[in-house]
This record gives sequence, structure tokens and C-alpha cells, in this order.
Amino acid sequence: MNKTPIWKSIALSLTSDIAEGRYQTGDRLPTEAQLAATHGVNRHTVRRALSDMADQGLVHSRRGAGVFVATRPTEYPIGKRVRYHKSISASGKMPGKKILALTTRAADEAEADALGLETGDTVHVYDGLSLADGQPIGLFQSVFPAKRFPDILQILTETQSVTKALQRCDVPDYTRISTRLTARAATATQALHLHLSEGAPVLFSIGINADPEGNPVEYGRTTFAGERVTLTLNED
Repeated sequence: MNKTPIWKSIALSLTSDIAEGRYQTGDRLPTEAQLAATHGVNRHTVRRALSDMADQGLVHSRRGAGVFVATRPTEYPIGKRVRYHKSISASGKMPGKKILALTTRAADEAEADALGLETGDTVHVYDGLSLADGQPIGLFQSVFPAKRFPDILQILTETQSVTKALQRCDVPDYTRISTRLTARAATATQALHLHLSEGAPVLFSIGINADPEGNPVEYGRTTFAGERVTLTLNED
């Protein structure tokens, strides 16, 4: 089993400190010498950790002044009635979406099982990026039953919002009926889209949303940038 590099452990520890409020946006982090002494490593190792955090947009350096917190990881709740734009706005950031692809294809076994379809039935697929203050925090794929929502891809092109698209397809409300979270290492493709290093920690979520009658309407897969998002599970 591969061990986490020391520099990565330091970066994760500092990211956790920022997420938990020990350092606020604009605060100066301890010096390289102080961090090296705290973690029992040399300054080169600390510098690698800070460089990685800078690449993620979490910190920035000011020549002669030190390294400062650029932003805190985005708080993102996962619950029964969570709405992306509302949640990101509540965290104090500007929400955004970017469409990567809108396609129609046959459902795989997992999608068909989740949506109450037969394997091979037609589904519409929305691939995109979730943004917070213009920075990618999640790479997502939403899958919808094509027979029930024949026009949803066109509506998504106009709205880029699953909630608005479902409303226009006569689904006034929906709730999350299941969520599964696992920790993974970013693939090359995920790292490219999320502006991460290949192998960086990510959180992978699989969720199923249903209409008020309990009929599944969306099967979603999302890969969250682990260093930029703090996921909170709730029952709301």
C-alpha cells in the first residue's frame, strides 16, 4: 500500500486547519521554518506542500511578507433537499456551472437499476463542472430517463440548472433518497478538469434523487476536489 508523501500530509493538515477556522481568509500562515520545526521536516518539504496549496488556490505568497490564506474550502451540505446554487451562495461564494457535454446513450446496469429502467434503455446525460467563485470544485454527471424527460437536454442548455430543468419537466420538487461517499485518488482526466495534481485526494459521491411520489428522476455521480470542499451530511 502506497504511503501518503510527507509534503502531501502537511498540505492536508494545513487545509484542515483552514477549513476548521484556525486560519481565516487573509491570515498569514506560520513561516516555512516554523512549519518545518512543527512537522519535523526540512524547509524544502514544507515549500512543496505550500506550492501544492497555492496550485489549488488555497494560499498565495507575498514576497517578503509570507504565505497567506486565499480562500477557505467551500462548505457544501449533502442532504435530502440540498440545492447547489443555494448552498454555495450560503457559503459566501458565487456559484456557477459549466457544461462539458450533453449526450444521449444506453443506460448501464447501475444507472438502470437506480432509475427503475432496463439495462440499455435510453438516458440523457449531463456532464459538467461545479464552480465556486469561478474555481472548479466538482466534476459531475447527471443521468435522466429519456422517455420521461425527452426535452431535458435542451432545457439544460438554456438553464444549466437541474432544479430549473426538472421544474420545466413537471417535477416541482425532488429529494435525495440515497447518497454514497468514497475517498479516491484523482485520475488524470479528473485532475485536468479540477485543476489538481494526478493522484490528489478526491471525494466521489453517488446520489439518487426522486420526485414527490418517490419515482427516481436523477442518478448523479460527482467527484469533489478534496482540498477545496468540506462535505457536511444533514437530514434537511
